[in-house]
Amino acid sequence: MLTKLKRKIYNYLNFDNKIKALEHLIIQESDSQKVLLGKLLTDNLLKKGTLKSIHEAEFSIFSQGGDDGIIQYLVSKVDCPKRFVDLGAGTYGQPDTRFLLQHSNWSGLAVDASPVKEKLPLFDLETKQTFITAENVNELVAGEVGLLNIDIDGNDYWVWKSIKINPAIVIVEYNPFFGLHPVTIPYNKDFVRTKSDYGTIYCGASLVALCHLAKEKGYSFVGCSRQGVNAYFVRNDKVGDLQDLTPEEGFVMTQCREHRDKFNKKYLMNPEEATNFFLKDALFFDVERKREHIGLLTKK
Repeated sequence: MLTKLKRKIYNYLNFDNKIKALEHLIIQESDSQKVLLGKLLTDNLLKKGTLKSIHEAEFSIFSQGGDDGIIQYLVSKVDCPKRFVDLGAGTYGQPDTRFLLQHSNWSGLAVDASPVKEKLPLFDLETKQTFITAENVNELVAGEVGLLNIDIDGNDYWVWKSIKINPAIVIVEYNPFFGLHPVTIPYNKDFVRTKSDYGTIYCGASLVALCHLAKEKGYSFVGCSRQGVNAYFVRNDKVGDLQDLTPEEGFVMTQCREHRDKFNKKYLMNPEEATNFFLKDALFFDVERKREHIGLLTKK
């Protein structure tokens, strides 16, 4: 009886291991096909030469928007170390830097407050699990870095402001709901947007605020992704023939309609409705006037 039970358990576990091995092979094959497609798209993109807008470069392999194509275009135009740091990389299932790692053979560091679950042993990817703050970011972003990606849904402005090194390319998620106002959320090292009194759209900084900081740090703003999520900056000594835009020229409004409050209640609203509903009494820091105020007061 005991022998039969042992055999059943062994067969069950062995079958489970075979399923897991098969799943792993399928994922590997899927990645290979994606990278092959990305290579073809990249080759075609780079034949076009200098583009009028980075929107023309967009394509997605692993990224959620068209960021894979934009990044391929920029790294072809900008001479820089082939190493990235991705702050707020999530599980690394759909990050902006993964195609750069798997296609362009860059090395990198992926950091998130949650575990980075993706294991890519064939590539030079270091992962760290930590809550990113202005106080600890320079322990993470150090050495030679060609591209820095900041997507932490919170203190993005303050984290970039605190970083001491100046990578050639910086990508920062901006908050389109803040419009063309020069504002960010005030710094709070413990900030988590899902716990905010002003809903999940209260996080990060406006495009204007990020462009203001970029100018202080010696960067040019070269455009946003078509989805209205990421802003792209290139260090002034590396910008070459890339077009330097004003926030007004490059701003893209998101089409996102789903929003949540701190109780995880879902609201379906257009951007203007969501801004008026959630942010009317929210606290902001004006990066130009260097002071806090309630609501989006400054019209631009």
